[in-house]
Amino acid sequence: MIKIKEAVIVEGKYDKIKLSSVVDGVIIVTNGFGIFKDREKLELIRFYAEKTGIVILTDSDNAGRKIRGYLKGAVKCGNIKNVYIPDIFGKEKRKTKPSAEGKLGVEGIDADTLVKAFAKAGIRSEERSEPKDITKLTLFELGLSGGKGSSSLRKRLQKSLGLPEMLSAGALLEVLNTMMTASELKEYTLALVEENDDI
Repeated sequence: MIKIKEAVIVEGKYDKIKLSSVVDGVIIVTNGFGIFKDREKLELIRFYAEKTGIVILTDSDNAGRKIRGYLKGAVKCGNIKNVYIPDIFGKEKRKTKPSAEGKLGVEGIDADTLVKAFAKAGIRSEERSEPKDITKLTLFELGLSGGKGSSSLRKRLQKSLGLPEMLSAGALLEVLNTMMTASELKEYTLALVEENDDI
């Protein structure tokens, strides 16, 4: 298992499932060419590029190259690393026939080959000094979810941190855990509440 600080960008949900067995970190799915029209997802990717850096891992076919090229052009600032999977011909188990180019995508590549691909790109496991300790319960206890006014407080938090407005609860948790600890989030949220009380 590779522990990395960067967010890894993959094409589909099956790629994410495969990568989850190899990478301990944030994994963002582009939904194929869906990223071309998904402004919120692109904002999230840009955010990660600036804060932690991103790793682009797309299939080695023509569609994968187009998505990789689009992301490299759309993300102007921040740190971008590229991981390339080798050309391996075959068919994913869940599919009835091979892809148009006959190559395996990320989901069809074995874990060992994926680890080697990350190593070739210079991405190796790193020790995290801070644990991921922000949970759904943390958000609830701080009034950021499940309570009166929690939606508006959450939006203010996201805006003040420079995060996209339309984040799912799961995406918000992932982002916050890359930025701060639970105690830092508590301090930050209390300051936001006090600031609002002063208005």
